[in-house]
Amino acid sequence: MKMAQVVMDRLRSGVIQGVLMLVLCLQQAQADLTIEITQGNDQAVPVAVVPFAWNGKGILPEDISGIITNDLKLSGQFMPVDRNNFLSFPATADEVYFRDWNMLGVTYLVIGQVSALPDDRYRVNYQLFDIVRQMPVLKGEVEGSKTQLRSVAHNISDAVYEKIAGIRGVFSTKILYVIANRFSAERTDYQLVYADMDGRRAVTVLRSGEPILAPSWSPDGKKIAYVSFETGRPAIYIQELATGERQKMTHFKGLNSAPVWSPDGSKLALVLSRSGNPDIYTLDVATKKLTQVTRHFAIDNEPAWMPDGKSLVFTSNRGGSAQIYQIPATGGDARRLTFEGRFNARAKVFPDGQSIAMVHKGKGQSDYNIAVLDLETGRTRTLTSMPFEDSPAVAPNGKMLIYSAQDGQQGVLGIISSDGQVSYRLPSKEGDVREPAWSPYMR
Repeated sequence: MKMAQVVMDRLRSGVIQGVLMLVLCLQQAQADLTIEITQGNDQAVPVAVVPFAWNGKGILPEDISGIITNDLKLSGQFMPVDRNNFLSFPATADEVYFRDWNMLGVTYLVIGQVSALPDDRYRVNYQLFDIVRQMPVLKGEVEGSKTQLRSVAHNISDAVYEKIAGIRGVFSTKILYVIANRFSAERTDYQLVYADMDGRRAVTVLRSGEPILAPSWSPDGKKIAYVSFETGRPAIYIQELATGERQKMTHFKGLNSAPVWSPDGSKLALVLSRSGNPDIYTLDVATKKLTQVTRHFAIDNEPAWMPDGKSLVFTSNRGGSAQIYQIPATGGDARRLTFEGRFNARAKVFPDGQSIAMVHKGKGQSDYNIAVLDLETGRTRTLTSMPFEDSPAVAPNGKMLIYSAQDGQQGVLGIISSDGQVSYRLPSKEGDVREPAWSPYMR
């Protein structure tokens, strides 16, 4: 009877907390992106995340176990079991009965407790159990303030993911994107926004009545670079996220576009047409010294750094159609990388340097889709099938990609696993979402 009462109390607590969380979500809905699962993984590992026991007064401002559940589901590698099917609600190791979880087909179990600390802070203890081997495999403790509870939950998700998958998680990373709200033929408002990778806690970095394009993260995640037309012509800016301080880096006549940070954060690769033709340059961030990388009569655009910082890939029509090339970062001879398909552009390099994500249009295709090029074999795999897909970006662990797409009349973001098995969309409650960039691991 005592155990039954504990279960009922936790169920009531979970229901009440869920209702309050729904209210909070509705209040934030105008700013945050939503998540719509479009394709799941039939081979996902069953995992159970028990509502964390709350050792304090009132109601927790965040559903920590719910956030962890959502994170693991979005990874595509795990299938959380509905908490309504749980046979028990353990909070400590001695309350875990492996038989109960075996009956539900669970492979891994996450439990935890949340305790109140002075100064509006919280301590979260958690454990991960391998149900098949009937043993704990991970134990941890994280502290944070009221406003940091979502970050605490994402940190736990990262730890659980890494323990099981052997690969660092990306749930604590951010995404950067542009929202365009079209009010009339004469007026479109633009916002540059960053948010958690699940679309929550959106923060507007810049608002403008003129286009904002090509946002890019610095390697330490503290700065961003982007193109703004606020002066009437394109200019490249660098902005500190913590302070909002901005610095105009280039404002030459003609094109100033596609800034992307070097792996060490000391340079930007970008596109300028100051000599009359679009070419790739590098810009020293500290000194503003420019180095011209490409010198060709064709249109060279959309640079991206290889992980070692020694070379760049870029888009060029020098072969008659848009294709991807590689060139030393100091200049020299360019080598063509793509040969399959009528159009390949907007390359983003995977962290291991072995593959490239890109926008691809194959022979006979009517749509532009996201594809992955294996640099060793030269083979191209098309991952997606929505119309007008663009702007791929790769997660820092290489396991997921984010991109923009057209869903009916609205621009949305899509996320897909690098193997193509799991995908979901992140539409905005208002406006078109475009130009996504995935942050590095935040230091």
